[in-house]
Amino acid sequence: MLRIGLILSGLLALVAFSLSLALVRALHVRGAEADSRAPEYHFALYLPDNRNSFFTEIIRGAENAAEEMNAVLSIHTIDPARFDLEMASFSGVDGVVVCPYLEHSFARRQLEKLQARQIPLVLINHNVPNDRPWPYIGTNNFDVGRKMGTIAGRTAEEEVRLAVVYSEKEPGMFAERELVEMGIADALREKLRGPIMSLKTNSNLLDAERMVYELFTDDSRINTVIFTDSNDTIAAAQVIIDMNLVGRVRIIGSGNDPGIIEYIRKGIVTGSIVVNPEKIGYQAVKSLVELRSAGYTSTSVDTGVEIVDGSGR
Repeated sequence: MLRIGLILSGLLALVAFSLSLALVRALHVRGAEADSRAPEYHFALYLPDNRNSFFTEIIRGAENAAEEMNAVLSIHTIDPARFDLEMASFSGVDGVVVCPYLEHSFARRQLEKLQARQIPLVLINHNVPNDRPWPYIGTNNFDVGRKMGTIAGRTAEEEVRLAVVYSEKEPGMFAERELVEMGIADALREKLRGPIMSLKTNSNLLDAERMVYELFTDDSRINTVIFTDSNDTIAAAQVIIDMNLVGRVRIIGSGNDPGIIEYIRKGIVTGSIVVNPEKIGYQAVKSLVELRSAGYTSTSVDTGVEIVDGSGR
């Protein structure tokens, strides 16, 4: 009996040892697989603290690209008072995407610190002039202005007296307002009468309502108003209805929000210009991967702008 017991004990020990070897091998294989899926890059995305739908879609596109290209993406807010962007050069990231809505000289100083440490850098939505241009992903604001002017001129039988309402919610457009207005004037040409009136709303969603009420309560000769923010477009359209100005004032908006599309269908909003922020975010991360893997990428990628109106074009 003792011999049989020893034999059984030996067999059990052998089985246990075999199972242990199998478990160790399985864990090793799993670890190797995990290592093969480990992220290749860590990128950082710096955006204004205004998280409206535009920037939310930029984040979505960037995250989709990061997942597809085996990268980790961290999202950060640019806060001039805290110098968050200046600290990015010490963070150890493999590349940075920045929407530099800050004043040019201040933004350039922070961007040059990244450049000095040879950290790949891509700008989105708003460019910053530099002797050695950084890669830029976004729309050409002169072309944006041309599309706005095209909508205004397409339906205008009389002279166009125009106001453009910029917004703190879309800092890139306001920063390049000269380009926007040059594009508008180029599209309208002889139809444009008088100088373009430039206005600006703050981050309050109701500020556009106040501005439109004041504009037309003062018997303004303005007959066309262009908005650069989707929320402002919707707010202004409702004011035009309340003031019984539908058909007398052309509203040209920004974005393809369902509310804007419905106003276009009803003839309250003449048309809207639409950019693709998700494409901007995706292309920005793709450009960083190209910089890391090949050492170069396109200096400028125009993600384009489309017109949505009732013309079917």
